[in-house]
Amino acid sequence: MWEEYYRPSTLEEALEILASCKGEARVIAGGTDLILDIKKGSKKAKYLVDIRNIDGINVIEEKGDKLYLGAGVTHTQAATSPLVRNKATALAEAASQVGSVQIRNVGTIVGNIVNAQPAADTAVALVALEAEAEIAFTDGSKQLVKVEELYEGPGKSKVDSTSSIVTGIYIPLRERSKSVFKRLARRKSLALPVINVAVTVVLEEGNRVSYAGVAAGPVGPQPQRLKEVEEFLWGKVLTASVIKEAAQLAARLAQPRDSVLRGSKEYRRELLRVLITRSLQSLATTA
Repeated sequence: MWEEYYRPSTLEEALEILASCKGEARVIAGGTDLILDIKKGSKKAKYLVDIRNIDGINVIEEKGDKLYLGAGVTHTQAATSPLVRNKATALAEAASQVGSVQIRNVGTIVGNIVNAQPAADTAVALVALEAEAEIAFTDGSKQLVKVEELYEGPGKSKVDSTSSIVTGIYIPLRERSKSVFKRLARRKSLALPVINVAVTVVLEEGNRVSYAGVAAGPVGPQPQRLKEVEEFLWGKVLTASVIKEAAQLAARLAQPRDSVLRGSKEYRRELLRVLITRSLQSLATTA
């Protein structure tokens, strides 16, 4: 277990602590995954740096043409925020289905990303929304990285929480944009998804698609952005035949593995086809 627990009040102080601990400290916010990993021995930390007291860490606000969520924003905050529900509906819907009420009240959106699980509900939504993570480093530099580029493999993040801090998430805002998130699990709550999908579109007059973002999980080693499906949809009217072809394409592109818990890869491909179909149908009917 850890020896010291720090509660810095500024980002600069948190980064200084990480630097001084020379790889033996880890950032913690909600801690719903990290504490379990430390207890199991899969991650080590001599010191923990709790960032929840940093000013603005729980902020949800519009910044220019982007929606910003601070690193301390919990799933409950995202699920109930009128701003998120209106501007990034898929994220609000995904956050509302994570774990239990207790987990949603404590666990953070950023933590869901850094934990790097390919089926993470909010991560799938953020990939479809083309979200970017802002990362601050102990050398004083900052970097914006697309969420989909933060993965090295299942459970392996490119974010090193011993030397950097994800300070927040930026989601591009587009006029006439709509998004939706859908999942299927073995039960309605407290269960990892068999398949989850997120779709965002910008629909012009006559339901013609001028932009699309499509992501799914777990159909690969990370939340998978289905760019070929996006490219297929661009410029097309969301008719029944277009929706059918897009869903079939998604099923062909997905690479789920056989799973005792989640079912065969063929079964999950079919579920993906169904969820993509339902997602596009719902977006077409609400245009």
